[in-house]
Amino acid sequence: MPARETDRAVALWLYICCAAIFAMVVLGGLTRLTGSGLSMVTWQPVTGWLPPLDAAGWEAVFALYRETPEFRRVNFWMTVDDFRSIFWLEYLHRLWGRLIGVVFAVPAVWFAVRGRIGRRLGIGLFLAFLLGAGQGALGWYMVQSGLVDRPEVSHYRLAAHLFLALAVYAWLFWLALGLTQERGGQGALDAHIGLVIAGIALTAIWGAFVAGLDAGHIHPTFPLMDGRLVPREAFSMAPWAADLTGNPVTVQLVHRWLAMLVLAAILALWWRVRRLPQGQRLAFDLLAVTGILQAGLGVATLLLGVPLAAASLHQAGGVVLLSLAVYALHASRRARI
Repeated sequence: MPARETDRAVALWLYICCAAIFAMVVLGGLTRLTGSGLSMVTWQPVTGWLPPLDAAGWEAVFALYRETPEFRRVNFWMTVDDFRSIFWLEYLHRLWGRLIGVVFAVPAVWFAVRGRIGRRLGIGLFLAFLLGAGQGALGWYMVQSGLVDRPEVSHYRLAAHLFLALAVYAWLFWLALGLTQERGGQGALDAHIGLVIAGIALTAIWGAFVAGLDAGHIHPTFPLMDGRLVPREAFSMAPWAADLTGNPVTVQLVHRWLAMLVLAAILALWWRVRRLPQGQRLAFDLLAVTGILQAGLGVATLLLGVPLAAASLHQAGGVVLLSLAVYALHASRRARI
């Protein structure tokens, strides 16, 4: 197979991996929003492929769940039939994670054996493999925090889990772009786009803090909070670092303003490239439009009281926005401003 066709085949596989991770992020958000994430209290990454297959199996996993803080304090009313309704989404989330491992590892070995992965790409893929393996362990570490003495996971571990998923996704997407798009040197826009990507990552982290602390239900108004730009409850904890990441009001405030700053940086980037030929400007146009839509969706999610559909779309929109920022970074290598 010619080298260029080989690149396209490998890139297609990487794009499929990215799509699978995208779905995984959305599933993870749904498990959080539906309160399903603590329904499975054991981790069997190699042998835990099958769900309970009979009544005895369901009773066994439900008995384990009844020992958790979430059941004792929140879901004490549940029967085994009620338990099934939260079990299946978490089961699908974990099963999908295992399938991602298969979708990544099997073609990787096949391409490597056939000599279709060069040294540089091989190093990049090995890094992705290590990060992906760490992501599974980090997911269980997150779940453990909700099984000890409180019926909720640590919002810090939740944020770390989301950040690592986005990092793996962005890295594989960058590798795939390198196989399908023209390569270029460092672009004049790299620093600006890097700032946008960093801003998106920080906004996502604070978004995870908002989700983990249920902070989205506090002051559901925009742009003011409790009739003020800075509500009274913000910045009321000591030390300041704990307030920024642990005070629900401050966390929501920071998430809002990070999102606005990212949108401003995206629009400023679009303004810089507005005179480029249309073919070179596509990535930046898409990034600007998506940035506006994502900000609007975030505001709508807040004003509507964080409904399931809107919140899930908002999380998916964040991944789309990250994708377009990475795409814009790659496109900037060919742009001339």
